[in-house]
Amino acid sequence: MADVFEVRQGTSPVILGLPHTGTDVPDDIRVRLNDNGLLLADTDWHIERLYDGLLDNVTTVRATFHRYCIDANRDPAGSSLYPGQNTTSLIPETDFNGVSIWKDGEAPTEADTADRIARFHKPYHDALAAEIERVKAIHGVAILYDCHSIRSHIPFLFEGKLPDFNIGTLLGKTCDPAIEAAVVEITGKAQGYTSVLNGRFKGGWTTRHYGRPETGVHAIQMELAQSTHLATETVPFNYDETKAARLRVPLKAILERIEEIASGLKR
Repeated sequence: MADVFEVRQGTSPVILGLPHTGTDVPDDIRVRLNDNGLLLADTDWHIERLYDGLLDNVTTVRATFHRYCIDANRDPAGSSLYPGQNTTSLIPETDFNGVSIWKDGEAPTEADTADRIARFHKPYHDALAAEIERVKAIHGVAILYDCHSIRSHIPFLFEGKLPDFNIGTLLGKTCDPAIEAAVVEITGKAQGYTSVLNGRFKGGWTTRHYGRPETGVHAIQMELAQSTHLATETVPFNYDETKAARLRVPLKAILERIEEIASGLKR
């Protein structure tokens, strides 16, 4: 089987996590998906392209498998990120509209979960953890910036239109206040965009698991509304060069600023 993740090592204190851009689905899983599941609609489309080249010497860790195989941003123990709210599970049974993605009788079992943790989830997080430790060894600190996107209108998950920038720090627990403040400032000043801190998305399992400021590891999640960089949020989910070029300006400012902040953080 091909590698389930890609790593590009850099020397910056910033690491980009990309858990949901992959579209690889092995044949043994693909044959169990129904026509709706085969659309792979809930991909973080083109996010790796959007962030490419924004920060010199940044490390990236990207999952190549699709989240329908298993969600790399969910707790492997299966606990819900948002108790009491609609969300998708470790291995999703539905898409973001609440519609089944599996053929009748092919929904994932407990055995499937154990298998896919071993095949996909653990290798990705082993790679991410190794890069965090490597970067921290260089700088004394590491900042994990977890890159995400989602459709701007999903009634099953949230009401109305999602803000363009959705910053998640689990209410300030996963990173130094200076990092959170910088991202809030830059997104707040970005003309023509809306933003929110710890709104519907407060940071997924990755942010919550690795973000331990007291140990020198800081984590922040950025969930972008896909309307900011896609021509359409439906099939074929095309990248919009003009929209993306405009969006890359504040994103570049964010990454450069948090890299500067890293040098002043306590070791």
